[in-house]
Amino acid sequence: MSDVAAFSVISPALARQQASPTPGQVPASVRAPRKDALRCTACSMRSICMPQGLTPEELQRIESLICPSRTIKQGEAIYRANDSFQNIYAVRVGSFKTVVMHRDGRDQVTGFHLAGDSLGLDGVCSGHHSCDAVALEDSKVCIIPFHLLETMCREVKVVQQHVHRMMGGEIVRESSQMMLLGTMSAEQRVATFLLNLSDRLRMRGYSPGEFHLRMTREEIGSYLGVKLETVSRMLSKFQRDGLLDTHGKDIRILDHEGLVRV
Repeated sequence: MSDVAAFSVISPALARQQASPTPGQVPASVRAPRKDALRCTACSMRSICMPQGLTPEELQRIESLICPSRTIKQGEAIYRANDSFQNIYAVRVGSFKTVVMHRDGRDQVTGFHLAGDSLGLDGVCSGHHSCDAVALEDSKVCIIPFHLLETMCREVKVVQQHVHRMMGGEIVRESSQMMLLGTMSAEQRVATFLLNLSDRLRMRGYSPGEFHLRMTREEIGSYLGVKLETVSRMLSKFQRDGLLDTHGKDIRILDHEGLVRV
């Protein structure tokens, strides 16, 4: 799902000055299409974040919920753990990481989110977010108030199905990460990470064989459950083995099938 910037668009830590609407009250800005409304039809991520099979009227209705996209600077958060859940978000441009804090104060990266990915569904269960969502680079997000989306889900089946798919995708992602951390060697974890990132970029129309990492090696290590030095050592090994050509954060996959066989 794509864009909105209503009420608490950003984390309270960044935007407490924005007033929330009275519960149940629909702001005038989302009751009808506006001249400044974001046009989903013009978004390159539409095929990923928007439900398919919408009628022109249903598409216009979704666009009526959407406010101009909001720029999030590198290092800023859309929301923080324990913030009240009000909106779901989609990355329109850029990338984000989600981070949880352990009891001993250590941070752990739980996911990397590219353009077209959704954020914020962790808050549906408890009404509060369980992690921080932090921009890895200057990015733009699309935000939809969840209570308005729920209303539309009850009335438009394809939207309901799309939200269910988004939630199901989160379950699959978390299960995949558990398998990655629980059953794979460090070498396999790094190879799987690169292959997964390559596939996600391909789905978005970008080169699957040559890309620039937006995250640091330390962040990759945190996500994979290995040390920074291990990530660097594995990338160097893959380069020696002729699987990759690496220059800093620039990655070129030379032998895709070789990476699969790792």
